[in-house]
Amino acid sequence: MPFDVTLQQAVGTVGQAHALGPVWKRVVDFSGAALLLVALSPLLIAIGLVVRCGGGSALFRHRRIGQRGREFDCFKFRTMVPNAEAVLHELLEKDHAAREEWARDHKLRKDPRITAIGRFLRKTSLDELPQLINVLRGEMSLVGPRPIVLQELPKYGRTASKYLAVKPGITGLWQVTGRNNTDYQERVALDRYYMSHLSLRLDLAILFRTIPAVLLRSGAY
Repeated sequence: MPFDVTLQQAVGTVGQAHALGPVWKRVVDFSGAALLLVALSPLLIAIGLVVRCGGGSALFRHRRIGQRGREFDCFKFRTMVPNAEAVLHELLEKDHAAREEWARDHKLRKDPRITAIGRFLRKTSLDELPQLINVLRGEMSLVGPRPIVLQELPKYGRTASKYLAVKPGITGLWQVTGRNNTDYQERVALDRYYMSHLSLRLDLAILFRTIPAVLLRSGAY
């Protein structure tokens, strides 16, 4: 990684990056998330029941790093087998190529942990709908940089403080610009651009571009 940064160092310089978020962004987030949760409630219930039928819980919680370095439980519909961590550990021990891919991208193109319904939910981005709850709780935004785990923060180098100055988003430039077809450095560059050009106009443009990106499953796997 080009620069080394700790969470404490990044949080300490958050105030130098930019304001913690304009009022308009929270208004758009709260009203948009509330409306979507009401409108999509039948779909959310149906997906939850289907996922539960495959065993395990309907929702999956994963710790992510948020604004000012606060960790939170990021909600998703469960798309993996119940013993996903054990399956991943076994795979990475045996498969050198998978181990390298995981270290580089924190993703696997051929992930044996994903269930059949989970693969469909991921391709359609329906697995991310429960993150609307995170938006209502003030932990995420409708639009923002990718929600990452703490171990990924050093890869943002000197821009880590800018990342921690805003809330991660359900969608963002990474979602409408190739998604998984981009490599990790390109995703960081997209997040960096968004954080440096934060505006209502950019947020609205990304939201409108998200709809065709999801429908066309651009870059999804």
